[in-house]
Amino acid sequence: MKRSKINELMEDTVEFLRENQVYFPKFAYWTLGDWKSRGNQIREIIDNQLGWDISDYGKGDFSKMGLIHFTLRNGNVNDPQAKPYCEKVMLMREGQKVPMHHHKTKIEDIINRGGGLLLVQLYNTTTDNKLADSKITVSTDGIERTLEPGEIITLGLGESVTLKPEHYHRFWVEEGSGKVIIGEVSSVNDDYIDNVFLKDIERFMEIEEDEEPLYLLYDDYEKCLNFD
Repeated sequence: MKRSKINELMEDTVEFLRENQVYFPKFAYWTLGDWKSRGNQIREIIDNQLGWDISDYGKGDFSKMGLIHFTLRNGNVNDPQAKPYCEKVMLMREGQKVPMHHHKTKIEDIINRGGGLLLVQLYNTTTDNKLADSKITVSTDGIERTLEPGEIITLGLGESVTLKPEHYHRFWVEEGSGKVIIGEVSSVNDDYIDNVFLKDIERFMEIEEDEEPLYLLYDDYEKCLNFD
């Protein structure tokens, strides 16, 4: 994806979230100079992967497969003394899908925080990371439900589903819903190592640097910042 497209998506996301009274912390809008001036006082942001994350999952068509994340807080899988939880805000557009995947260790609540309707398809996971043909047991807002393999649940405003490591899942916005603000509350998350995709997927995309970053992605930190 071109950096200019990423910048455009960030501007659109900030505007939409502000219209819905959802706000990010100040570091979301720092310039590169702001980042470099902070030194080691921002190690938690860098080490715990806080901040922006935009991906087309290596498919090159963000309008069909893509998601915008902002990680507000997170612990660190390498530090048992760090906070044991993670929180994200995500924005998804009508027509997009997140590819089928499950997590190695993460337990997460996926929450519809605003906009339209969110659809979630679920399977159990086999021991060799395939789709199981068994019934799925999940909790939606504290209510236990038993689903058929591949069944799709609809999350209206304020509704959520709890997903465990054994749950393969993908989600998308219902046709006619426009955009959906998605909340995620989970155990500590490391997106570089915790995702298992059903098909060959690149979690982090290649970026064509056709202009300067508006705001840094957390995948930019290592190449743009030089902190010991």
